[in-house]
Parts: sequence; structure tokens; C-alpha cells
Amino acid sequence: MRIRVSLSRFKCETLLYTLMSEIPGFFNGKGYSQSLVKAAKAAVKDVLAVRKDEHLLIISNPNPGTRDIAMALFDASLGAKASPVLAFQGEKGQFDYTEDEIIKALSAEPQIVLSISKDRLGLDRYGLKHGYEGKRRYDNLFDMLHCEGKMRAFWSPGITTDTFSRTVAIDYGVLRSDCRRLVREMKKAESIRVTSPSGTDITVGVKGRTPKPDDGDFRRPGGAGNIPSGEVYVSPTIGTTDGVIVFDGSIALNDGEVMIRKPIVVEVKKGFAKSVSGGSEADMLRKSIRSGELNANRLGRNGEIKASQARKYHRNARAIGELGVGLNRKAKIVANMLEDEKVYGTCHFAIGSNYDGDADALIHLDGIVKSPTITLVGGKYRSEKQVMASGKLVWD
Repeated sequence: MRIRVSLSRFKCETLLYTLMSEIPGFFNGKGYSQSLVKAAKAAVKDVLAVRKDEHLLIISNPNPGTRDIAMALFDASLGAKASPVLAFQGEKGQFDYTEDEIIKALSAEPQIVLSISKDRLGLDRYGLKHGYEGKRRYDNLFDMLHCEGKMRAFWSPGITTDTFSRTVAIDYGVLRSDCRRLVREMKKAESIRVTSPSGTDITVGVKGRTPKPDDGDFRRPGGAGNIPSGEVYVSPTIGTTDGVIVFDGSIALNDGEVMIRKPIVVEVKKGFAKSVSGGSEADMLRKSIRSGELNANRLGRNGEIKASQARKYHRNARAIGELGVGLNRKAKIVANMLEDEKVYGTCHFAIGSNYDGDADALIHLDGIVKSPTITLVGGKYRSEKQVMASGKLVWD
């Protein structure tokens, strides 16, 4: 792997923030709300269990909000006697590349990496073209490092100070218990049926898949996920998802998230979205899916990815890549998918890339379904078993 970079700016920035940490009052929380300070300390202690002298890389944007969260995490890490480094890059969108300096910093394999971004961390130019080999092929170094157990991490695309302050300092004992139980039950099923008052009625095959908890437990190498935490998610078995999804909460689009005023109806056959109907939000979703297809074609034409990859990314722009169940009891629907998908009493489906590495795409567009009833079918269940009824876990 050869990446031509100049580290002078990165080193100067690192030195700058290290020196500023010695200025009384700069990184000690006095410039932040107490709720933000409390949340940052919870992330460092309860989520990551940061230890003395651990190397921690925080990647952020210099935007108001993300900057304050990143600095509060820097300060909390210093309080844990760790060795944090804070690196800023410009805001990145769905199809933008991560700066080479950031990739170089990741290649040093710090023990902990935090991505606090206004939108995205960005695509990995080298990874898309050449890939990284491990248990499977990865097109992003960040993904390879945490999936291969080389680092602990969390990522917070679209995070705001309001969301961070409200949803991070939570009872992780309750969250982790809910996640463990739901994962245990979902592992027994061959398929999952989801219905909702707005008209969702879809069956998702999960045979051969492993549901994963996003429970805020990133205390061991390889532990990684979102902050805020609070969901169990699974990649559908390829070609097994059939039915109708009616999104009625919020939806992620290429230009950001929006509240859904008129429900979006997506007809799904053999794992792919065949039609999208509804109001203006449905029009925007169709355009976002189409952009995923067109950008895959563009990268293939330009030689940035192989032609075979371009065809795969084009096809999977319409795949149903995820079913997730929200479990964070302090989260609420605010048209910010980082928080919305964690809301207790909801579930979400993603159109685009999955998390198992066998249905890659350039997009991953989550949409919220409110008050679902979730039923596990087949496998070790002789009869159906509900785990959520009208938005409430059956064991509550």
C-alpha cells in the first residue's frame, strides 16, 4: 500500500491540540454544557473503558457541534490518562473520499478510533480500488481494522450536541440486557416477519446470518459501533426478502434525512426494491437510489473500481441490506438517522449495502417504521414467536 502524503500539517495540528490541552480551561469542560461533559465521560468510561496510555485517534470536522463533541471526548480521554490525537478534515458526503492524511493516521493502527462527523468519514480511495485482505475483502481501512479486531471504535455520522448529550449517558446495563436477549432469540429463527399499523408486511430471511448488537460495549479489541448505541441489526440472507415496507418515520437520503409526511411504500421481491411510491419523500428516495447506481457506473468508467465491482455496486443499490430494531429509550425521531434508528419501539430497513460484505453498494439508506410487530419464524421455533408487539418488547 503506497499513499503519498505530507505529514507536516497533520503533525503540526496534532502538536497544536496537544499543547492546547495544557492551557487551563481549554479542554477541561468549562466551555461545554454539563450534559455534554457527562456524555463524553460516559463514552470514555462506560462505552470504551479507555485505559492509561492508550493511543486514541479522534477524527472530526471543524464544524460547530462536531468540533465541540470531539474536543469534549479529547478532554475526557486526557482525564482517563490516555494519549489522544485530534485530527480535522473537511466535511465529507456520501461519495467523497477520506483525506490521505487520515488514512495514513489509521494505518498506524491506534488502539481506539472515534469518527465524529457532520456527515460521513468518507470513502477510502485505495481500498475501493485495491481492497484490504483479512477474513474477507474490505474496501475501507477503518472497517478492516475494527472487523479484524485490531482496534476499538465508534462512529457518529451526523451527530449533534443535542443527540450526544441526551442519548449517550444512559443505563448500559438495561440496553445490553435487551440486546443480548433479542440477539439470542433472533439467532434461533430462519426468517423474521415485520408488520406495522401503516401497512408494512414483509418477511426477511436470516438463515446463515448472525444478528449483531449495537449495545455500547466497545471495551475489548474489535468492539465497535455507533454512538449513540441502541439497536440489534442483521443483514438479510441474499434474495430472501419479500413483501412491502411502509416507511412512516424518517428516511436517509443522499442529501440528508427528512421526516416523512406521506408514507413511502416500497415493494420488495427476492431481496430488491422493485418500486417506490408515495409523496415528495418517495421521489427523493428514488433519486437517491438512482444516484447510487449512476455513481457506481461512473467509478467503473473512470477506472476507480473494477468493472465487475461497478456492476455489483449498481445492482446492490436496490438491495435490502439491513433490518434493525431500535432499543435506546432516550432516543427520539428527530430526522437524524444516527439517533432515529435507535429509537425504542421502532425498526428500520436499509436500501443498499449490507454489513456482511456480500452485497456491497455505494449507498446505505435507512428508513424508519414506527410501532412494528416483529415475529420470529422457523428454525428452532416450532411455532411463531413475537419479540416486539406494537413497538414494545414482549419482556418489558
